[in-house]
Amino acid sequence: MKHLIGIEDLTNEEIDALIATAEDIIANPAKYAEVCHGKKLATLFYEPSTRTRLSFESAMMELGGNVIGFSEAQSSSAAKGESVADTAKVISCFADIMVMRHFKEGAPMVASLNSTIPVINAGDGGHNHPTQTLTDLLTIKREKGRLDNLTVGLCGDLKFGRTVHSLISAMARYKNIKFVLISPDELKIPDYIKQDVLEKNGIEYVETASLDGAMPELDILYMTRVQRERFFNEQDYIRLKDSYILTPEKLDSAKSDLAILHPLPRVNEISVAIDKDPRACYFRQVLNGKYIRMALIKYLLEVAR
Repeated sequence: MKHLIGIEDLTNEEIDALIATAEDIIANPAKYAEVCHGKKLATLFYEPSTRTRLSFESAMMELGGNVIGFSEAQSSSAAKGESVADTAKVISCFADIMVMRHFKEGAPMVASLNSTIPVINAGDGGHNHPTQTLTDLLTIKREKGRLDNLTVGLCGDLKFGRTVHSLISAMARYKNIKFVLISPDELKIPDYIKQDVLEKNGIEYVETASLDGAMPELDILYMTRVQRERFFNEQDYIRLKDSYILTPEKLDSAKSDLAILHPLPRVNEISVAIDKDPRACYFRQVLNGKYIRMALIKYLLEVAR
C-alpha cells in the first residue's frame, strides 16, 4: 500500500507514468469510466477548499466510484475531540482511499501511519500540497510539451507559498531547468530551499525584485499573491504590491508561447483582462487537476484499466 504525503514520495518514473495516464484519460475518457466501480473515496477536509475537494470528488465519480466525507472540521467528530489517528482508523472501515486536508502540518502523515487504506495529502498547513504540484507538472507538460529545458519564473510570495516550494523540488529533478525567483526582499525564497534543493542539485537560479526585467526570458510564469499580512511595514506593501500585479502591458515583452500558471484562488495579482490571452493557463490548470487526480486515485488503488 502506498500513500502520497509529499511529492518526494513519488519517483520521476512514477510522476511521468501519472502524467501519461492523465493524458490518456483526456484522450480516452470512456476507457476509464468504470475502473473504480464499487470503490469509495473519503474526503476529509478540515479547512475550506473549492478546487481541491471538488476536483477529487469529480475525479472519483468520473472513474465510476463513490464519494463520502466532510467539508469542514465542525461537521466531523473532530469537533468532539477525536484525534486524527482515530479518525483514520474509523475511515479505513468505510472507504477504500482517503484524501485529507488539514490545518496542522503533519496531520496527513499521522493519518497514513494509522490507516489501512491509501492516504493522499490534499494540503497540510504551509507544508505540502503534492497533488497541486502534480497538477502544475501536467499543465506544464501539456502547454510546453516537456518538463526539461525550461526557464521558470516564480513570482510573488515565495517565502510562505507551499505550492512554490513543492514545484521547485519537483522540477529540480529535470534537466536544464533555470528558476527566476521574483519577489520583494520580505518574501524571498527560504534559504533551506536554496541550499537543500537548488544549490545541492546544481540548479541555476537568480533572484530579482523586477517582474518586468525577468519577463523576456521566461517560458513559464507561476504567479502567487503578495499578501498584505506578510509585511511588517504598510508603506513597504503599498510600494511593492503593484509591481506584482500581472497586466496586459507587462506581457508586452513576454514570449509568444509563455505559459502563465497560478494555483488559485487569485485576488488581484492577475488582471482579468489577461484571462482571454491564450498564454493564460490557470483555468486549464484547474481542469488538469481533475485528470491528474483521476490518474493518482487509479494508481494508488491499483485498479486495472
